[in-house]
Amino acid sequence: METTLRPEQIEQLIQAAIKAGRCAYAPYSRFNVGAALLAANHSIYAGCNIENASFGLTICAERAAVANAIADGCRDFLALAVVAQSEGGSLTPCGACRQVLAEFNPHLTVICSNGIGQTRILRLDDLLPYRFEFSPQR
Repeated sequence: METTLRPEQIEQLIQAAIKAGRCAYAPYSRFNVGAALLAANHSIYAGCNIENASFGLTICAERAAVANAIADGCRDFLALAVVAQSEGGSLTPCGACRQVLAEFNPHLTVICSNGIGQTRILRLDDLLPYRFEFSPQR
């Protein structure tokens, strides 16, 4: 199911992601990332990257936003904005985040922005066409 967002919704998500990115804990990379997840109930859940000296323990902004939503009892998502200030253009979620997002909505609208005017709107199933799926036997 494809989600059609109004321009003001896109801007609202980008601004929420920018705000979240200001709270990032990124002492190693100095690369702040913010994410804002739009739920079907129109709530917005934000997240930021949280680095760790043991790099594998770093939490991406997108997964932090998902964790915030799940902790609030929400599992139905329509869109995600991810913002990282990059002069080279907007960045997309990493593979791990793509897989986590696909668990909840493989057709999620993904808004990628560099916070300085460059924005791309993509679909998660285009970013991750062959996601891992598990069907437990009953």
